[in-house]
This record gives sequence, structure tokens and C-alpha cells, in this order.
Amino acid sequence: MQPNAVMLAVVLLGNLMLPFASSQNEPNINASEHIILPLDSPSKPVVLRCNLTTAHWPHTYSFWMKNGQEIPNTRTEQRATTHSITKPRADDSGMYMCVYTFDMAPNGNATIEVKARPEVISHKRSENKNEGENATLYCKSVGYPHPTWLWQKVDGAFYKDIDNTTGRFFITTRDNYTELNILNLDITTDPGLYQCNATNRVGNTTKETILRVRSHLAPLWPFLGVLAEIIILVVIIVVYEKRKKPDDFVDDDEPAGPMKTNSTNNHKDKNIRQRNPK
Repeated sequence: MQPNAVMLAVVLLGNLMLPFASSQNEPNINASEHIILPLDSPSKPVVLRCNLTTAHWPHTYSFWMKNGQEIPNTRTEQRATTHSITKPRADDSGMYMCVYTFDMAPNGNATIEVKARPEVISHKRSENKNEGENATLYCKSVGYPHPTWLWQKVDGAFYKDIDNTTGRFFITTRDNYTELNILNLDITTDPGLYQCNATNRVGNTTKETILRVRSHLAPLWPFLGVLAEIIILVVIIVVYEKRKKPDDFVDDDEPAGPMKTNSTNNHKDKNIRQRNPK
């Protein structure tokens, strides 16, 4: 056999054996099965477990992570470690990982998926806009895996799917958040009940938003109302002034009552003398 052929055979054999050797040196970690959170009330606590059964290097400590972030106060030097979720909620779901560190070797880890149906925690209950303006409706959820979003418009007993092909409707979605933008609102076709639907492998949930579209003259209504009140008040004053009787006015040049004459006084004196006997 040629030397070059021997060298090539050794290299190929080494490459084939390398994954096997590295897998032999990896730590063995027993972890809990994937979990679906029971969201019924009252909910029972959930305990995640990991146990480092074998390792070829000295173990230093372990800790827990959720969605790539270390969970505080979970570090321990024990080979068996647990993480408890005392009151499970949808936002407790996610990708959990127990991580073991070693003195002279890469970290070892095991992954536990904690799943839950989506729960919409934030959305617009109603939106009031003027015709010709733009409207933005949104929904935000918790739950793992991330949901698939669907927007619909409720028309009586029918649900009309909304997508990005209509020209005036634009949907933006990222993970647990979705947004529906409606451009140039039409007062005849756009008002109504809109619904966002979040669905993952565990379940689904929906929330509704009422969109109201007012006439473009709506901002003028308060001004027109005040103007109408002023006009009515002026008309009332004018009519009242015209209907006033002349007797309602007092003429200062005329005496307030009949003047007493001397004959009247003499008549009163005569009557008094007749009542007094001599």
C-alpha cells in the first residue's frame, strides 16, 4: 500500500471515530419529559427535574434557564436539581434548560419544553376614528409555542378572514404579538367587530375589538352645537322684545297717580264735621 493511501485511511478513520469519542465524553443528564401546563383553576404546582448521572470531568455547579435567560437563585452544587412552578400560568410556559458546568470541559445541558395554550393578555377593546384616518388594532399573548395569528371581521354569523392582499389591510406578526393596520377608513364598510385568534399545538384563544368610524364632520359638531344655541338664544330675545306691551314701560314724565285738588280736601272736611255732633 502506498504511503499516501495509508495516510488518507488514517485521517478518514480518525474523522469517523471523533464523533463517537466526543459523545462518549459528554455528560449524561436525565431530565423530565415535556410538560403541558394545566391552566384550570386551581392549578397544581409543576416540578422540573434534572439529574447528572455520569460525567468524565469534575462537576462545579448547575443552574436553570428559561428562554435563554438564567433564572435567579437556581444555582446549586448538587447533581440532582429541580425547579418548581408553584402556580402555573400561561406566561410560565417556555423553553427550560438545566445547565451543568465543569472544570475543564464544556457545559452540559438538557432541555424541557413547558407548553401552554396561548392567552391574549393585551388588546384594544375599542377604537374610535374618523373616516379617512388610519386605525391600528393589536393583540399580545403569552404561551408556548408561539401562536399562529389570524385576523377576522365578524359579519353577523360569518367570519371574514383578513390578509395582506386587500390593499388597505396590513398585518404585522412577530412571535406573541400581532398588529392589524387599516388605511383610509371607509365609514360604510370598515366599522364593526374585529377578532384576533391565537392558535398553537396546545389550544387557541380569541379576543374582539370594536371599530367605530365617524364622519369627517364629527370634529365640527361641538362648534355647530354651540352656534345653534347662540342663534336660538338671540331669536328668543328678539321675539320677547317685540312682544313687550307699552304699559310695561314707566314714563317718568307722567305723575304716578291722580293729584289731590282743593275741592276734594274741602269735601273730606265737610264729611268730618257732619259726623261730630254739636
